Amino acid sequence: MRVITFNLRFENDQDGENAWTRRRAQVVRLIERYAPDVLGTQEGRWTQLLYLDEHLEDYLLYAPDRVIDDTCQYPTLFIRRDTFSVEEGEEFWLSRTPAVHRSKNWDSAFPRMMSAARLRCRRTGRGIWAAVTHLDHVGEEARYRQGSMLARWVVQKGGAVVVMGDFNDGPGSMVHAELVSGRTGLVDTWEKLGREEGERSFTHHGFEGIPRKARMDWILSTRSIRVADARILRDREEERYPSDHFPYMADLSLEGDEDPE
Repeated sequence: MRVITFNLRFENDQDGENAWTRRRAQVVRLIERYAPDVLGTQEGRWTQLLYLDEHLEDYLLYAPDRVIDDTCQYPTLFIRRDTFSVEEGEEFWLSRTPAVHRSKNWDSAFPRMMSAARLRCRRTGRGIWAAVTHLDHVGEEARYRQGSMLARWVVQKGGAVVVMGDFNDGPGSMVHAELVSGRTGLVDTWEKLGREEGERSFTHHGFEGIPRKARMDWILSTRSIRVADARILRDREEERYPSDHFPYMADLSLEGDEDPE
């Protein structure tokens, strides 16, 4: 299975030449070019997600029991229909009251959430949980607490799990240590392949193509999943990038007999 995590950059008229309406077709072309089986997006407002839903005909926009709110930036899964069927799913806010819409706690600047789906491979019958999230960009305590909620969720699910998203922190952070641990069984796909850390691995670039901040976009997978390859996608068209983050892609395959209950 091919997985891509992709921070879309929210629809913001102040982005000028990089406004969503000027690059949305480019976003679709990039997704179609790499044809992920599971795509996890961040920062998408509902109108942006509907655009992708309309133009990505091979994909299911999966948003279980979502409260539609034009003010929200939703982490969202798009599932390739001919690869997986969706058996169930859930969404919750990364707060002390996860069932309360737009709830936030600690020092989180914005409400943050997680969306997940239990998938069944049409070819092999194997099952896997996939989740996408976006942790807070300001609150250090909030990121750690939000990461801890995700870690507990992974432990609870057991079996094969993939967690992707924009974690707004680097691989040396407390958030990374909380998620990539013996307790969760998660590994960082970039690290698993022994890829080099440093500026060239940073995934935020502010529409300029110049890496900055950190390698903050991760795909994490449990140990029953083999990591075959991984790439940071730096595609551009006529000097324009599709977003202010580079998408990150991993090719994965299930091993052994583990399966979610």
